[in-house]
Amino acid sequence: MSHTIAIVDIGSNSVRLVVYEMLARAPAQVFNEKEMAGLGRQVASTGRLADDAVAKAINALVRFRILCEAMHVGEIRVIATAAARYASNGPEFIARAEEAIGQPIELISGGREAILSGLGVISGFDNPDGVVGDLGGGSLELISIKDGAVGQGASVPLGGLALLDRSKGSLRAAEKIVKDELDKLPQLAAMKGRDFYAVGGTWRALATLHQHRVGYPLNVMHGYSVPTRDVADFVRLVERADISVLDAIDAVSSARRPLLAYGALVLDELIKRGKPREIIISAQGVREGLLHEQLSPEEQSADPLMQAARDYNLLRARDPRHAAELINWTRGILETAGLPQDEPSGRMIETVCLLSDIGWRAHPDYRGEQSMNVIAHAYFTGLDHIGRAFLALTIFHRYAGMKASSPAAAGLKTLLPPPILARALLIAAIFRVAYLLSAGMAGILPRIPAACVDNRLLLRFPADLSALASERVEGRLKQLAKLLGRDFEIGRL
Repeated sequence: MSHTIAIVDIGSNSVRLVVYEMLARAPAQVFNEKEMAGLGRQVASTGRLADDAVAKAINALVRFRILCEAMHVGEIRVIATAAARYASNGPEFIARAEEAIGQPIELISGGREAILSGLGVISGFDNPDGVVGDLGGGSLELISIKDGAVGQGASVPLGGLALLDRSKGSLRAAEKIVKDELDKLPQLAAMKGRDFYAVGGTWRALATLHQHRVGYPLNVMHGYSVPTRDVADFVRLVERADISVLDAIDAVSSARRPLLAYGALVLDELIKRGKPREIIISAQGVREGLLHEQLSPEEQSADPLMQAARDYNLLRARDPRHAAELINWTRGILETAGLPQDEPSGRMIETVCLLSDIGWRAHPDYRGEQSMNVIAHAYFTGLDHIGRAFLALTIFHRYAGMKASSPAAAGLKTLLPPPILARALLIAAIFRVAYLLSAGMAGILPRIPAACVDNRLLLRFPADLSALASERVEGRLKQLAKLLGRDFEIGRL
């Protein structure tokens, strides 16, 4: 029987509780809370966890235990990372922390932390290939990932708090420390020309600032991808500038702001030395890696996007069986039209069909906008921002109409290459015909075949369903045929 599972992550900067609905390939988060305890604030200079930081962490753990009991969490796993690993009073802290949370605590090594970060990224992307960098408060982990497997990991004490402490607040001194530490790492060679997956709160905060600076239309961190040259210019600006004048600095917690310049410095040096192709932000790391390694090989190889879309279909569609019929009906039109099946991929066609009826409970005037916002900001993994925008815009036009627009839709359209945007509009037009015919119920579409024959889009009805060939159906069919560059014809079986 499935049950909720909680991960408590005692890091050098924050102590965090995340409760997941169940152990699954695409687990939904039930609860997410953190305390910025700053355990690693003075470890480099004093060798000890500061008393006030320990007190904050212990109080947070007691609170987390109470919350887990209130939520009837079935399983709790607790890990501690760099600060507790390096501090001389780490063992004493771990003993107190175990009493506070009521669970055994796994003090993980730097190598295991790198492996878990790599597995977390593998769980969050569609076949990622590159190097993962996890920047915490106490350490930086680097590990190569390819074909669903992790390579040899490395860990160095370059986390933001550790670097601030070691450098005594001097960015110039910090730069020398970073260069000396990175000179030791063979993992840098594996970065050249590949993607770099950035994990950790400081790098996510930098990405938030970058999105605001460039006016990016999708406020989602996971999968945010930027060419290396653009990131390099931005992180150098953060290193040099007074961060208080940066756009959207209020979106970054006050506890994390002092670390931004140090996070930017580490990323700048990684880019200079490793020369990756793109920087991709991952919202998944060690915690999701812990979950991923508990799955069977079959579960690990499952598509997290498809699983999440199937869950949405079961929870929100009027008749979940309709989606399978819609997939076949849509593919039939695209295939007979001779359209390439890689714009977008077949999995994206299936996904958008599974999501096609999620907005029916909303007021008709707002179904398009509401569904678009749900999909654009949903906790989906296994897709990039182009795929996210494709899904959201297809469902927006499926509900709102082919000529509808809004500021949010206009922003998302800037993310899509013209062929992908054209395909989103085409599939939306297919859905508008299909749902008018079937009312979202199974059993109708298989009896009304639609296909492109020569220069015509042909829709055929059996005698007992001929009354469904209304003027509105004809109007939408005409609109669809125009997008396909064909005439349309309604016939009989």
